[in-house]
Amino acid sequence: MRARAFRCAMGLATALSCAAVCSGAAAATAHPRIATAMPNPVPKPASHSATAHVTKGAKASGNEFTRPASGPRIGIVPEDLLAKRLTLPVPAIRAEKLQAHFYDARGERGHEGIDILAPRGEPVVAAEDGKIVKLFLSKPGGNTIYEFDPTQTYAYYYAHLDHYADGLKEGDTVKRGQIIGYVGSTGNAYPSTPHLHFAIFRLGQEKQWWKGEALDPYPALMQ
Repeated sequence: MRARAFRCAMGLATALSCAAVCSGAAAATAHPRIATAMPNPVPKPASHSATAHVTKGAKASGNEFTRPASGPRIGIVPEDLLAKRLTLPVPAIRAEKLQAHFYDARGERGHEGIDILAPRGEPVVAAEDGKIVKLFLSKPGGNTIYEFDPTQTYAYYYAHLDHYADGLKEGDTVKRGQIIGYVGSTGNAYPSTPHLHFAIFRLGQEKQWWKGEALDPYPALMQ
């Protein structure tokens, strides 16, 4: 009797073992593991949206965008901003060398500015008459300058500067074309790609330098 019970137990164990093996084989067949060679990682471009405080350009009247037949989207900015005929903030670079970057993706948000590539140390000048309201060192933008226009309607943002012009300080009144800094790669810019990140935003009623509606600088600089 004990021998018969032992044989029954062994038979049951064998059956359970076979069921487990078969079940595993079926699962492996249904979901086979495929070894794939991963491609070399492509480095993500540094986010140049140093104006993280600036709200995204809304599709409001006068701030819509058009898409050319080919090429990047170009924003439509207010007529009074176009009429200013802003000075190119890096005089060493000709306007025809500029590229529209406003709608480019940069991490979780749009670029909201324009990158003007130039050799390190090239002078950066005020785009128009105005007031220096803030000199700010930030993680994304590095050495930055915030300039308000004379009517305090618009703010001009200059980022990734190597250093400021000697003696420049908050509260200074500057003239169009006056040197305010120098091209660099501070902040999250690639060290090997010095450039000026230039942005424009329309200020709110509070006139806060860190807050506003982002506008596309490209059309304003191409006047």
